[in-house]
Amino acid sequence: MADRIAVLLGGLSAEREVSLVSGRACADALRRKGWDVVEIDPTRQVARQLEEAKPDVVFNALHGEWGEDGRVQGILDHFGAPYTHSGVLASALAMDKQRAKAVFERFGAPCPEGVLADRFEAASRHVMKPPYVAKPNAQGSSVGVFIVPEGANRPPAELAAKDWALGDQVLIEKFIPGRELTVAVMGDRALGVTEIIPRTAFYDYEAKYAAGGSIHEIPAKIPDAVAEEAKRLALLAHDALGCRGLTRSDFRYDEANGRRLWLLEINTQPGMTPTSLAPEQAAWSGIGFDDLVQWMAEDASCPR
Repeated sequence: MADRIAVLLGGLSAEREVSLVSGRACADALRRKGWDVVEIDPTRQVARQLEEAKPDVVFNALHGEWGEDGRVQGILDHFGAPYTHSGVLASALAMDKQRAKAVFERFGAPCPEGVLADRFEAASRHVMKPPYVAKPNAQGSSVGVFIVPEGANRPPAELAAKDWALGDQVLIEKFIPGRELTVAVMGDRALGVTEIIPRTAFYDYEAKYAAGGSIHEIPAKIPDAVAEEAKRLALLAHDALGCRGLTRSDFRYDEANGRRLWLLEINTQPGMTPTSLAPEQAAWSGIGFDDLVQWMAEDASCPR
């Protein structure tokens, strides 16, 4: 009899729709690999949902709050079945962008200057001299990100909106000019370096997930030494936080100012959609989508 695997997808966060696409793609791949798959769209009663499903393994395809911030990982530790991706501590640290950067810098990784601010304060005055980036401190998928250009008269007023649901702490970070690079790490292996060329003003939510929203160039057309350094830093970030399974680290390559690489953040649960970067890098490395998902399921453990 095939092992029963529960795929967690959807959930409660602002990234619900992306998680549904990721989760369904992974569930289909697992079925093709012979697993007995049950899909669970978690509510706040997710512990009861898991008890009713009785899976042997849990594949966590959630994104955002209650999916990759350590909270559902704590429930999975209590449940006791092997699960995918990173554990409680690594997930919580990675989701808190400013604290993750403090760890990266302690290990020698270069990160852009940044400060935490209350969103109302950040909407009322420039907390940092432009140009800068304002983004929620604990969200993913480029949700709620604003670039404030040099010479801007006002900060983004949207940060004070009544319907803002992305947390009251925002990270104000020095804007780094240059090219967008990303590196996926699979266990102890950096898969490659992709340059992301957005068709929108920057690599926002639409550029990430809309068909044709960005061009992914792999391998990135950069010097070999820069590519190797990006892979080294991605492995450093993965190991520094104690991540497991599949991660993806994002960089800015400031080609005009000394060819410097800046580590922006790490994603402990990269998207697994048709336009997602980590599966593309795996395919470029000779690992098909179904085999990647199978590896993730076989890599599951508890605790992580």
